[in-house]
Amino acid sequence: MGESTERQGQQAAVEVATPTRTRDIVKKYGFEFKKSLGQNFLIDQNILHKIVAAAELDETKGALEIGPGIGALTQHLARSAGKVTAVEIDNRLIPILRDTLAGESNVEVVHADVLKLNLHELFAERFSGLSGVSVVANLPYYVTTPILMKLLEERLPLEHIVVMIQKEVADRMAAKPGGKEFGSLSVAVQYYCEPSIVCTVPHTVFIPQPNVDSAVIKLSLREKPAVETRDEDHFFRVVQASFAQRRKTLMNNMSSWLGKDQREMLVSLMEGCGIEPSRRGETLSLEEFAKLSAALYDAGLGLS
Repeated sequence: MGESTERQGQQAAVEVATPTRTRDIVKKYGFEFKKSLGQNFLIDQNILHKIVAAAELDETKGALEIGPGIGALTQHLARSAGKVTAVEIDNRLIPILRDTLAGESNVEVVHADVLKLNLHELFAERFSGLSGVSVVANLPYYVTTPILMKLLEERLPLEHIVVMIQKEVADRMAAKPGGKEFGSLSVAVQYYCEPSIVCTVPHTVFIPQPNVDSAVIKLSLREKPAVETRDEDHFFRVVQASFAQRRKTLMNNMSSWLGKDQREMLVSLMEGCGIEPSRRGETLSLEEFAKLSAALYDAGLGLS
């Protein structure tokens, strides 16, 4: 117990996520922020505690961090998880991370683009023997959706995904049918996960400050998708087509996709599903999208 307390005290003395420490590190290494990489370093300890707490980690579990920056979140993950693997695309940050994470024996840093990584191999190599793995990260705004969809579509053995992202995007992921935020991203995320907003994060707690506020969202992976589908790819094609032009009715979007000569059949199929053709895509539940997709699939519509 004494050793653990002493270690925590030493760590607290070199916390990365403070304004002074962050500026000192940036100055020491002559680091210049790249807007193209969406680099904004968090300087608020309370937000970090909330992120890590939401991930429900312990020493039997692993954490995959994407975009560790200078290691602010990584330090906190190292104290909560049994093993942490941090994937960083910017080679200029690798020596900085070696410095800031020097005392963390359970952290490995991988220099790579996570979108190009074989994540199943990475999980097998880095997290074997652990009781669970979660992704915990402050994601760059510009690649939020591609990264999250890669994590979900590859069916990785994940418990949770806890990420800080642009607030507007988090709101869309967690949106319920009927609101203006509900769209194809909402359906895709909720098909795989149960989303919940952990907290909002003002733009003032970053260096440099982004132009918009952020939010921490927790995505708890479902054991199986929220709805059954005849064909998953077809289901998502139907969803995408339904939101092609948000102001248009479901009928107009569907007939634009499948052809105006299919309108009569579409009316029949929609009414058979209990869906009024005059409704808009944002009013449909995941269950209704699954019904509509199954009806179209069985009718041989939109199969390619």
